[in-house]
Amino acid sequence: MYNFLYKNNEMDNTVDDEKIMLEDIKPDKNLKILTGDRPTGRLHIGHYFGSLKSRVELQDKFETFIEVADVQALTDNFNNPDKVKQNVSQIVMDYLSVGLDPNKVTILLQSRIPEIAELTVFYSNLVTIARLQRNPTVKTEIAQKKELFGESVTYGFLGYPVSQAADITAFDASFVPVGEDQLPLIEQCREIVRKFNSIYGETLREPVAVMSNKPRIKGLDGNEKMGKSLGNALYLSDDIETIKTKVMGAVTDPARIKKDDPGNPDICMVYYYHKLFSDENTCKNVCEECKKGQRGCVACKKQLIENINNTLGPIREKRHYYEERPKEVMDILMSGTEHAREIAKKTMEKVKKSMKLDY
Repeated sequence: MYNFLYKNNEMDNTVDDEKIMLEDIKPDKNLKILTGDRPTGRLHIGHYFGSLKSRVELQDKFETFIEVADVQALTDNFNNPDKVKQNVSQIVMDYLSVGLDPNKVTILLQSRIPEIAELTVFYSNLVTIARLQRNPTVKTEIAQKKELFGESVTYGFLGYPVSQAADITAFDASFVPVGEDQLPLIEQCREIVRKFNSIYGETLREPVAVMSNKPRIKGLDGNEKMGKSLGNALYLSDDIETIKTKVMGAVTDPARIKKDDPGNPDICMVYYYHKLFSDENTCKNVCEECKKGQRGCVACKKQLIENINNTLGPIREKRHYYEERPKEVMDILMSGTEHAREIAKKTMEKVKKSMKLDY
C-alpha cells in the first residue's frame, strides 16, 4: 500500500525540504491527493486505521484521487493474473463501504492510464540497475520474496520504483505521504525527476515526502505486521462469525493460566485491539481488571467482538449493497479513470515537448 499527496502549484513554489509532516499542509481544494492500494486481496483493519479513515476525512479537504495499482500488483503476481483482476472490484467495494464518496473522490485503475506506462519507459533510461539494487526498500522486499524469485528477481519487480515515480509525476505531485519504510522510494523518484530536468529542462515537479504518524496495526497473532499472506488479519468484509472465530484465537498473556491470575495487558493482543475499537473508559477498566485478575480472557474477548462488530457492521452492510451491484462499482471505477487520464495526458504533453517527441 502507498499514499500520494499531490499539489497544484507553480514550479517555483514547490517545497525544497525532502520531507514534511502531513499536519503542516493546510486543507485546500486546490491540492490533489492520490492514494492507492495493490489489488492483491480484500482490505483489512490495518488499512482502515492506517489510511482509509484518513482518506474519508481528507475527501472534504482536498481533491482526492485513489489508484487501484493493478500493474504494480503484477510485479510479484505475474503468474496469477486472475488474483489481481478479481481483487480490483473487491478493493473498490472496500473503498466505498468505509465512506469514500464517488462524488467527492476519483477512483482510478492504473492499467487504464497508458501515460503511466509510457513515463515508466522514459524514466527507465535515467536510473541504473545498480541504483535500484541499492534501494533499501527494494532490497528488503526482494529478500521477503525469495520463494517467488529465488536468485533471479524480475526486471519488473526490481524496477517498480521507476513505475511508482511515473505514478507520482503523471499527476504533477508535490507531496507524497508515506511511512518511514517508503522514504527510499520517494528519494528514488526525486532523483529521476532531477535527472530528467537536468537533461530536458525544467518539466517535472520534484515531490516531497509527507510523513504519516499512523502506527502500523499488529496482527492477531502479535506479529508486528498485519498481512493478507500471514493469516493474521481482520478484514473489513469479515462476517460476525468469522470475527468471533478470529478474536477467540487471538494471542493473550501466555503466563496467565487461570482466570484469576494477574495478567499483563501490555503483551495481550486482545487489549491491543480494545484500544482500537473500545472507548477510553472500557480500555481503562480492561487494563485494571486484567492486572488484578478480575477479568477473564473469554469475557474480555466477547466484549471486544461486540465492539468490533459495532464498527465493522455498518461497513459490512454498505459493502453488501455494492456486492449486489457490480456494474455500479465498475462504472464508478471507469468514470474516475477517465477523469484521471485527462490529467496524465497533460503531463505527457509537457514531457514529450521537453524530450523533442512532440511530432
